[in-house]
Amino acid sequence: MSQPALRPTAAAPRRVTFPSQRAIVSLRLSERRALLFLSDVAAINLTLLTVLAWRFHLPFGWQTAAFQPMWFGLLVGLWAICAPLLNAYDLRRASRVGSGAAAGAAVALLVAVIYLSIPYYTPQLPASRLTAASFVLVMVASVAAGRAAYALFLVQPTFRHRVLVVGAGRAGRELVEALRTYTPTEYDAVGFADDDPAKQGEVVAGLPVLGTCRDLLRLAREWGVSEVVVAVARDENLDASLVGALLDGHEQGIQITAMAPLYERLTGRVPLEYAAGNLHVILPVDRDRNRLSLLVKRGVDVLLGLVGGLATLALLPLVALALRLESPGPVFYRQVRAGRGGRPFSLIKFRTMIPDAESTGPRWAEEDDSRVTRIGRILRRLHLDELPQAINLLRGEMSFIGPRPERPEFAASLEKQIPFYRARHAMRPGITGWAQVNFGYGSSTEDALIKLQYDLYYNKYASLYLDLCIFVRTLALVLTLKGR
Repeated sequence: MSQPALRPTAAAPRRVTFPSQRAIVSLRLSERRALLFLSDVAAINLTLLTVLAWRFHLPFGWQTAAFQPMWFGLLVGLWAICAPLLNAYDLRRASRVGSGAAAGAAVALLVAVIYLSIPYYTPQLPASRLTAASFVLVMVASVAAGRAAYALFLVQPTFRHRVLVVGAGRAGRELVEALRTYTPTEYDAVGFADDDPAKQGEVVAGLPVLGTCRDLLRLAREWGVSEVVVAVARDENLDASLVGALLDGHEQGIQITAMAPLYERLTGRVPLEYAAGNLHVILPVDRDRNRLSLLVKRGVDVLLGLVGGLATLALLPLVALALRLESPGPVFYRQVRAGRGGRPFSLIKFRTMIPDAESTGPRWAEEDDSRVTRIGRILRRLHLDELPQAINLLRGEMSFIGPRPERPEFAASLEKQIPFYRARHAMRPGITGWAQVNFGYGSSTEDALIKLQYDLYYNKYASLYLDLCIFVRTLALVLTLKGR
C-alpha cells in the first residue's frame, strides 16, 4: 500500500488546535501494541477453551485433566508469528473499527486454518464439520470484536501520548506531519519549544510555540507532557542549557527522544533531509552484519533463482507466442541498471512495451503507460515479466529483496539532487524491497526521494525477519494482482 509523502509545511496555518483534555493514562506505541497483542491472545485462547468445553461436553466448572497447555501454547505461538508478518499491529489500521477488525479477522482465519491442519500437537477438534467451522468462526468473531473495542475506546484523547517538540524548524515540522499522518489517534503534539525570539508566540504547522528551551520542565508540567522530542538540525551539538533542561526533564521521569528514531518508528523511513550532515542517521545499526544471515540470504536467492528459472522456461513458449502475435520484437528485454557499488549490469525481463519504446531517450515509467502492450499489461499485472530476473539472481547481480535497481542515467541525476543517494548502492539491488511494498513504483524525483528514505531504512535495519516481512507482503501484492 502506498504511504503518503511527508513534506515540510510551506506556510503555517493560523488556527491553533489544542488537545481537548489531559491524558488519564498515557499509552506509548509499544504499550498499545502490547495491549492489542494481549487482547488477541485472550480472544483466541477463550475461543479454544469454549470450543473444547463444547467438544468434550464439559461445563466451565470443568475437569482440568482434559486440557493440555501445549494446545494453547501452540495457538499463541502461531499467532505471534503470523500477526506481525501480516502487519496486524499497524496502529493506524487498528485505530479504525473497520480496518482494525478486518486485519485481526484475516490473521485469525489464517491461524485457525493452520492450527486445524497440524496433527498430534493440537486437540482433535474436527470430530464434525460443525465443530471445526465453529472454531474458525468464533475465533474470527472474537478477535474482530476485541479489535473493534480497541478502536472505539483506546483511541480516546484520555489515553493519548502528549508530546512537546523541541525545535520549530524543518525537522520539527516534519515530525509533526508524521505524527498527524501515522499516529493521529495515539499522539497529541501540544506545541513547540524554540529559542528563536522571532518564533515566540507564533504558530508553526498548526501548533503554538509555547516558550523557550529553558521552559521545558514548566511547559511539560503545565501541558501534561509525557515525552519531549528533540528535533533540532544538529542534535550532536546541543546547547549546554538545552542539555541541562533535557536532563532535568529526564530526572523527573519525562521521556526524552531524538527526532530521527521516532520518525523511523512511525514511518518506516529514514528522515533523509534531517540526516544531511548527520551520517550516523543513515548508517546500518549493525555494521558487522551476521555472516550467517548473509549466507542464508544468498542461499535463498539461489533457490528462488532456480525456481524462477524453471518457471521462465515453462512459460517461455506461451509468452513468446503471445508477444509475437501482438507486436514484433524480442521476447526478452534487457536494460542496463546500476547495481551494487554503482556497477552497471543488464537486467532481464519479458518485454512488455512496444519496440523502440525509448527512441526519444530514457524516461520514467508511468501508470497506464501508453507504451505498454496489452500482453505486457497482463504480464505486469501478474508480475510474470519479472521471472527472467532469476538469471540476475543466479549471477549474483541482484538479490530477491533489496532496493530496486535504477537506471544509470537517472541515478547520476538523482545523486546530484538528493543527499546520500549513493548510499543505496551499498546494497545488492532487489526484485522487491521495503520501498516496493510500502510505496510502489515512482515516476519523479520526488518519488525517488521517498523511495530512497525507505531503502535507507532497509539498509539500516536489514535482518532476516525484515526480509520475511517483505516477502509476505510481496506475496500478498502478487496474489491480489496489484501490479503496475
